Amino acid sequence: MAQEKSQRVRDIMTANPSTVSEKDTVRDAARIMADQDTGVVPVVNGRRIVGLITDRDIVVRLVAAGKDPASANVREAMTTSVRSVNEDSSVDDALRMMSNAQVRRVPVVNSNDELVGIVSFGDIATETNRDSRVGQAIEEISEGRPNN
Repeated sequence: MAQEKSQRVRDIMTANPSTVSEKDTVRDAARIMADQDTGVVPVVNGRRIVGLITDRDIVVRLVAAGKDPASANVREAMTTSVRSVNEDSSVDDALRMMSNAQVRRVPVVNSNDELVGIVSFGDIATETNRDSRVGQAIEEISEGRPNN
């Protein structure tokens, strides 16, 4: 139990995720999602996080609106109101923040506010002994309003 208390986000995050810029095409983001079996790609300006683009963003903001993902840029579909967590934060703090913000994954930044990873409820459940808390948080998020 003492080890769980001291576990930090950096210990369980997916380090150095693939990223896109606002100017990249949505197709570029979708290819990363397909190649890496993920539903989210961080959007960066240099190493600073400026947004996220999710598979849901692509469907709701582009495909449903009749826009072409091959020519649309990431800026047209991305989510810009993004919360992040510091790599030195405790896993419990990250879990609490994700639950309160009703998000399933969150970018991880260093002390210079540069993207260093991404952490998801799946990472927390797999790498820690917090399955019941993760399950409860996911249930609460699923009952919430869609984030479009």
